[in-house]
Amino acid sequence: MKIQIEFFHDVLCAWCFAISPRVHKLAEENPDVEIIHRAFALAPNPDAIVQIFGSKENGKREILNHWRMANENDDEHRINFELMERREFDYPYSVPGLLACKSAELQGGQVAHWKMFDRVQKAHLVECLNIADFEVLKKCAEDIGLDVDKWERDYESEIVFQNLAYDLEVAKHYGINGVPALVANGRYGIIGAHKYEVLVKWLEKVKEELGKREL
Repeated sequence: MKIQIEFFHDVLCAWCFAISPRVHKLAEENPDVEIIHRAFALAPNPDAIVQIFGSKENGKREILNHWRMANENDDEHRINFELMERREFDYPYSVPGLLACKSAELQGGQVAHWKMFDRVQKAHLVECLNIADFEVLKKCAEDIGLDVDKWERDYESEIVFQNLAYDLEVAKHYGINGVPALVANGRYGIIGAHKYEVLVKWLEKVKEELGKREL
């Protein structure tokens, strides 16, 4: 019985960074699970931080509080909120990093999307680089072994914008308004950076429900 899990995430999301290794493990230990990556934009435009928090300064302060909490949730405590506090660039918005991941997907499918997502998140949350900077994203593409010239062409293409818009519409269809979120077979959802044991129990429940539906 094949189970397709749609993994909704944003490159900005510290909680997504914490859960991504757990979803990796879940897929590795369950060969019947296929992960489909769905982009979600917490800050969809350059002015989103000001619109949400009132100012860039307030936004960065509030977001770094989330980083601190997410770092406690992260199994390896990788999130470097102290370094980001010292960075002088504006806190980035979602779309450049999301397009970078969807461009990787055009080249290497879901595997490449996930590699790019994890690399961009590391650049953002560990190295504290400006992931709204195209050159930073380009270096991430190089680091994971993509054909960078093709990746750059795809990044500027209409299809990658359409693919991003499609993911956002899927999230809207499911009623998802926050990430990380997992949806199994378009029906069974779980939201939040749950520990691995919780994800295992959720998947077991999904398999049980799917088994009943096949009877």
